[in-house]
Formats: sequence, C-alpha cells, structure tokens
Amino acid sequence: MADGAVPGLPDSASAVIALCGADAVTVESTVDRVPTLWVPAARVVEVLRLLRTGMAQPYAMLYDLTAVDERLRKYRDGLPAADFTVVYHLLSVDRDIATRGQGDIRIKIALRGDFPSLPTVSGIYPNANWYEREVWDLFGIGFEGHPHLRRILLPPTWTGHPLRKDYPARATEFDPFHLDALRQDQEQEALRFIPEDWGMKRGTDDHDFMFLNLGPNHPSAHGAFRIVLQLDGEEVVDCVPDIGYHHRGAEKMGERQSWHSYIPYTDRIDYLGGVMNNLPYVLALEKLAGIQVPERVKTIRVMLVEFFRICSHLLFYGTFAQDLGAMSPVFYMFVDRQKAYDVIEAITGFRMHPAWFRIGGVAQDLPRGWDRKVREFLEWMPKRLDGYRKAALENAILKARCKGVAVYDTANAMAWGVTGPGLRATGCNYDLRKARPYSGYEQFDFEVPVFHNGDVYDRALAREEEIRQSLRIIRQCLDNMPAGPYKADHPLTCPPPKERTLRDIDTLIPHFLGVSWGPVMPAGETSQMVEATKGINSYYLMSDHSTASYRTRIRTPSFTHLQQIPSVVRGQMVPDLIAHVASIDFVMADVDR
Repeated sequence: MADGAVPGLPDSASAVIALCGADAVTVESTVDRVPTLWVPAARVVEVLRLLRTGMAQPYAMLYDLTAVDERLRKYRDGLPAADFTVVYHLLSVDRDIATRGQGDIRIKIALRGDFPSLPTVSGIYPNANWYEREVWDLFGIGFEGHPHLRRILLPPTWTGHPLRKDYPARATEFDPFHLDALRQDQEQEALRFIPEDWGMKRGTDDHDFMFLNLGPNHPSAHGAFRIVLQLDGEEVVDCVPDIGYHHRGAEKMGERQSWHSYIPYTDRIDYLGGVMNNLPYVLALEKLAGIQVPERVKTIRVMLVEFFRICSHLLFYGTFAQDLGAMSPVFYMFVDRQKAYDVIEAITGFRMHPAWFRIGGVAQDLPRGWDRKVREFLEWMPKRLDGYRKAALENAILKARCKGVAVYDTANAMAWGVTGPGLRATGCNYDLRKARPYSGYEQFDFEVPVFHNGDVYDRALAREEEIRQSLRIIRQCLDNMPAGPYKADHPLTCPPPKERTLRDIDTLIPHFLGVSWGPVMPAGETSQMVEATKGINSYYLMSDHSTASYRTRIRTPSFTHLQQIPSVVRGQMVPDLIAHVASIDFVMADVDR
C-alpha cells in the first residue's frame, strides 16, 4: 500500500485526506459505494484542483454539481453539521475503464446560514458555470468569483429559491397568478439581452456587431431554446445560450410524490427516451432497498430501452437531415419509428410514455405474441438503415455541410461534461454499458461505435451505428429471453405481484399501502448512471426513511451539452451553428427538467 493510502478508499481519496488533514475530512458511507468525502469549504478549490490536475489518472470531468437543503433531514448521524450541502460528483474515464466502474468520487461541502457562499470552481471545470448558476437559482447558495451569477432556469424576476424546503411544492399553496399588461411588459423587458452584461462589445472601431435572437421559437432550436448570437456578418463571434423556458420543477416534485408514483414523472424528462428514464431511477431505488431482480426482468428492461434508443436516434436522424436541407428522410424515418412504437405499445400498452418499469420489476409480463412483433421489426429495420445511409449520410451536400464543422476533441468534451455519442465521436471509447455494466448488459455481445474526427458528421455516424448495435442487442433478447417471474420477491417491491393481493386481507392491505403511500425506503443515499439516448443520465436520491424522496437530483446529458455550444461555434458561420445544434441531439425537457 502506498504511503498515506487509506484502506478501502482509492488513492485520490487518500490524497484529499492528506491535503486537508484527517481531522478535517469526514468519510461518508453511501449505498452506491461512491467514495464520498466532506471537506472544509475553504479548501474546495485546492481539493478540486488536486483531483483535476494533481494525479496520474485525473478526474477530468465534473459530472455533476448540485446542493441539498439539510434543515429538515433527520437521518444524518456522523455527518458534519450543515444547513445546506454542495455536492461535486467527479468522473475519471481512465479510472473507470481501468477499474471497471470505480471512476467516481464525490466531494461534499457543509454550509451554515440562510444564504451561504463558496468560491467558484469554474476556473477548474468550465462546465461548473451553469451548475453553479443552477444551485444559486434553486437554493440561493452564492459562488464568489463566478463570472455571471444569475438565474438560469427561472425568469429573472422570480422571487425565492424553489428547492429550499420552506418553498411550497404544490400550486394550491400559492396565491392565484395574475398577468396584467404592466406585469407582462416588465417580464418582457427583463428578457432583453444586454451585451455588456455578458462581457460583449457592441462593435469595433471599424464596424458594429449584430445581435440576433435564434429562438426560443424557431424550428432549428429544437424546442423552447434561445441562443443569442453576436455576429460579424455571417461569422459567430460569440453566443449566449438561454434555457429554462421548459422548466417545470421535476426535482421538486420528487419531494411530494411517493417513490412509486414518481415513476411517470421520469418518462417526461427526456420525453423521447420513454422507459430509458425509468431505468436509472428504479435501479437506484433497488440498490437502496437491496432488491435483486430476476434475470427475466433484466432482459425485458434491456430490450425495451434499446427500442427507445432506436426511436430516439431515428428522430435525431430525420430532423438532423432536415436541418441540413434534406426534406425526405424525416418522413421515412417517422414511419419506421412508428413501427418501433407498435412493438412498444403491444408490450406495455403505451407508446411514448409507458412508465412501465417498477421498483423490483416491470408492470406486467410479456404478452403472448411479443416475439413475433419483435422479429418482424428486426427483419424490417436493417435494410431501411442501408437505404438511409445511401440517401442521407452518403449525400455529397450533407457531407460538405458536416465534415470538419464544429470540431472538438476528447479533452474539450471532458472539460464540458460531454457524454454519449458526442464523446465517442472524438475517439473516446467510453460507454457505460461496457465500462460499468448494469441490468445484465455484460451478457450481451455488441460493439461501441467510436469515431475520431469529433465533427458534426462523426456525431451523426455514431448514432446511426448505435441503431444497428441496438438491433443486435434486441435480437439477443429475443433469442435468449429467460423464463421466470417479472417481479422480485421482496417486501419493498412496488406494487407487489397482483396475484397476491386477492389472497387474503393480509396481502391486500400491504398492496394498498404500497401503492397509495409508497414503500418506506431505508435511510441513505444512492445513485445510478445509465447510457441513455443522449448521453449519461443519472438519478441521485436521498431517503430519510420515508415514503418519498428527501432529495431527487436528475443529472441529464443535454444540460451540459448546450453549455458547450459557445466554445465550439466561435469563429464558425451561422449555418455551421445550425448543423452543430442538430448534431447535439437534445430535447429541452431534458435540459430544463
């Protein structure tokens, strides 16, 4: 063992303890087994700089940054006293690949007072910029030295910080909303873009710059997304992405819904991902409850999330081509997308938002005839993909619009928290299904599509090849579907198997309580990442031994992908910006939550 190493902790945690002193660091045990260290607020910049640049396998990515209002939390024995906690989740891809799933470290800072503050770490991790703004917006925690600390998800005129525990969660707890003409004018004026507020000049000695609003209502913005462009002719000098138009308090709703009844909310995060959104949530809860699901459940889940990966990527494929001027592909791809939804509907009863996964299993067993529907789709889809490649990706005009455009490398992707196909298009072979398999992915034979140019074209190629690999995985599910139950035999499985509810009163009452109130989850912290349709998605959950979550944190890939836009498009032309926005593949519900 190296000098200074702490048994049971990685060398990075030992280095943090050595830097701060053993008496100043508290090591927390969490259900997800991520090394979690509480360090003094005054040392946070030093600690993160050490982890980012001071070791052989650095934590190149700030995966997430969030906060917790601790003031009502009961089960926190052994943890530092705190009114609020700021949580930094760091990821080292190199460590993850080398250790098969041990590339994380979590740093926590305990804060006291009504409106505490910390030094910004945006100089170490550039993507901390938006995360710190989000924490300020929703919790009221300040970050000293932040370049532009202002609201990000809520309107500039908003009062209060909604993720504080003393802020209401239900509309019935607010006064009626009134929007008269005067207030509407004030709200519109608050949205006016003032270049000087963002450190931008209005021009040079020779000429003025043009400031152009792209969105929030524009087809190429892919939703209610606004990006203000600073233009020198057709060249993008700089830009400011503006989000929050789709914010609806998904994390706040986690505090008022039971563990079970929150599942339909997860479907609406990446609303093109369907049950892909259920998966990290239920997997995290199954860790917390100690539930081991049957092999049949694992395989059914894998099959359905890969169907949704195909549906999402087909929509990307069609709209991507459409944004670049090709009108026909999107209509053909919608036909195939509907065929995939036909299979999903036959199995789950719903199409886009089945909310079909359950804590401990799935809602129902596979219906009779499911295999025939899946086989028909597998026979249909490959030849269609061959046609799309010839019509779209091999089209000379599309290639000219994409190759060498909006290029970034792996280091840039890590700095901004880019995951999924955007990261793999830079030559980084990192896919959670291989690096840290979950739900039985280790049993499947498939390849991870990796490309090396890091441009718009490679990002499209990566997703097209992922569709083919998803078909390969689904074929294996079809050919090797295990027998067995579709729910775990565990008291916290929710809801319990239906056939048990009508046996006697002693089985009916627990079923009623489990559905109406929800299961009482053990106190603790848990998280789960999955390789979702648009990158890595995860849920970080805190239980205070209750029927609902104390803190629900949803880390989505699209949030950080949009933050990266200015670093990629400076110096590009406006049509190149449109191509890059199309290549990101985002939906605003995934950004704004």
